[in-house]
Amino acid sequence: MPAATSLRRTASVARKEFLHMLRDRGTLFFALAVPVVELFMLGYAIDTNVRHIRTVAYDACRTQESRALLAAFENSDHFDVVELVYRDDDLSGRIVAGTAHVGLKIPEDYSRRLAAGQTAEVLILVDGSESAVASTAVNVGGAVAVRESLARVLADRPPPVEARPRVLFNPDTRTANFFIPGLMVLLCQMTGSMLTAAALVREKEQGTLEQLYMTPVRPGELMVGKVAPYLALCFAQFLTIAALMRVVFGVPVAGNALTLLAINLPFVLAALGIGLMISARAATREEASQKVIGSVLPCVFLTGYIFPVEGMPAVLRPVSQVIPTTWMIDAARGVILRGAGWAELWPNALVLSGMAVVFLALAAVQFKKRVT
Repeated sequence: MPAATSLRRTASVARKEFLHMLRDRGTLFFALAVPVVELFMLGYAIDTNVRHIRTVAYDACRTQESRALLAAFENSDHFDVVELVYRDDDLSGRIVAGTAHVGLKIPEDYSRRLAAGQTAEVLILVDGSESAVASTAVNVGGAVAVRESLARVLADRPPPVEARPRVLFNPDTRTANFFIPGLMVLLCQMTGSMLTAAALVREKEQGTLEQLYMTPVRPGELMVGKVAPYLALCFAQFLTIAALMRVVFGVPVAGNALTLLAINLPFVLAALGIGLMISARAATREEASQKVIGSVLPCVFLTGYIFPVEGMPAVLRPVSQVIPTTWMIDAARGVILRGAGWAELWPNALVLSGMAVVFLALAAVQFKKRVT
């Protein structure tokens, strides 16, 4: 009998907790939906076999043989020639700007050397700031050259064709050079969103937020006042990680650090706007933390931080372009590794500024509704 009574009491507590869990939509979403999203991102969206690498080509030879070689690269399904240029500076400039990850140069004497039975070389410039892209480009580029040489041998034509890869910006393909600039951006976003959301939800839990609404402080002034300290904190964190990156891990900074800080400003504002939007809908700090973590997951998998965007299905590539972290990681690697400046990265700053305005405006609307 005592055992039956104990079992009934335990069942009552379990039933109460089960009903509470069903009413807590945030917990249910985090427990059920987030693992499913992770599964699809890792199992379907991510492909480490990089294809469709953005490529720019400089055909200085302009003969039938050189055009056939360019076609062989495109037909490999790994290189997408997005532009033809006519100068060496344009070839390297497109890679510095990030509009292409690979540059192909076919020299002017390519056909003459083939006709004379000499080795004809093709130069492959590879963006070393994308480690997965770099390794694929080097391996596949060499394989295309070997396949072209074998085709010439079978057709009784003078071989060979030789690929000369040159890895730019990160020739040793150091992992720290690739990961730390992206990690710096990711930590900055997570800190800004998490702290902003938690601070406002804490005011809700303590009942002091309602008191602030009763003061003469306007919603916009309240929002700016809440955001300003975390804006300064995020910049301090960004500078600290940048200093450690340079001093401890030996990652060289090829570009102007002031350019990176200028682009980081709208990015941090966008991250704080996301935190404000989450705080307006979250009732507890636990719920706010879960939602922030849920917002960070796509930033890890769909922004090029770990897996290159070129390895994603075509349907998901546009999704990566609406995530602020994608643009900031590209800017960080551009300044730190590629030596890109304002002339190459102003589109990143423009897009991030637009995103910051949108997120902050949406947060302001939610704050206004909360007050009224």
